[in-house]
Amino acid sequence: MPGKISILFFGDVIGRPGRSILRRYIPVLHKKFSPDIIIANGENAAGGVGITEKIGTEILSYVDVLTSGNHIWDKKEGIEYIDKEPRVLRPANYPDINPGRGTYIFESAAGDKIGILNLQGRVFMEALDCPFRSADKSIESLKEITHVIVVDFHAEATSEKQALGWYLDGKVSAVIGTHTHIPTADERILPGGTAYITDAGMVGGLNSVIGIRKSQALQRFLTARPQRFDPSKEGILLNAVYLEVDRESGKATSIQRESIIEENSGFTG
Repeated sequence: MPGKISILFFGDVIGRPGRSILRRYIPVLHKKFSPDIIIANGENAAGGVGITEKIGTEILSYVDVLTSGNHIWDKKEGIEYIDKEPRVLRPANYPDINPGRGTYIFESAAGDKIGILNLQGRVFMEALDCPFRSADKSIESLKEITHVIVVDFHAEATSEKQALGWYLDGKVSAVIGTHTHIPTADERILPGGTAYITDAGMVGGLNSVIGIRKSQALQRFLTARPQRFDPSKEGILLNAVYLEVDRESGKATSIQRESIIEENSGFTG
């Protein structure tokens, strides 16, 4: 069946403000893009770190799949949840002994199968299994079912993200970076047909330090002491990436950033 598959991906959702913003604007963006699948990174959805069953269930009422990263383990109750909810992913390159899974096959309303792969970087982060080799293993399995594969690479170093983008060029439909919460302006289609962006950004309070209240973040930097962090409720920032992928080949045909910024708006919920 010729045509395209459209994918809407949201960066890290930060706490209740991020969830409220996401819930408010998904209908707006759905009307604009009519995506076949909506993916969001939910590792910071519960109070700024981790996820719970209640919150995961809430977000999955308006998002199709949740990816994550190093904070997926930060809520104890969330560990059991990710083991039983296949639509909430943890990075595939954590040791297999861990609960949860790093891949998922989503079937759209049109019957298209879309593979999602979650990986985590190792530079300035935990010493996990190699994300490059883990990607090879997971992609081989996913390609038995679909050629449309979206990778969330949750990593700190831009160099590692770019390296994985080039490594997977032509093997997957998209490599989308998460974790830093700051959107980058380097979206492009690589020569082999893989859409790439170093970081999708975040969904949360605009007047913040990567989604955290300014005063708390400043105290951490000024004193060098441990500091409680709470999600910012000041302003609205929604960062997303919209992709179109050829249904037959799995190659990306377009990628664009989408941002909604409201300086003085609050949030509900």
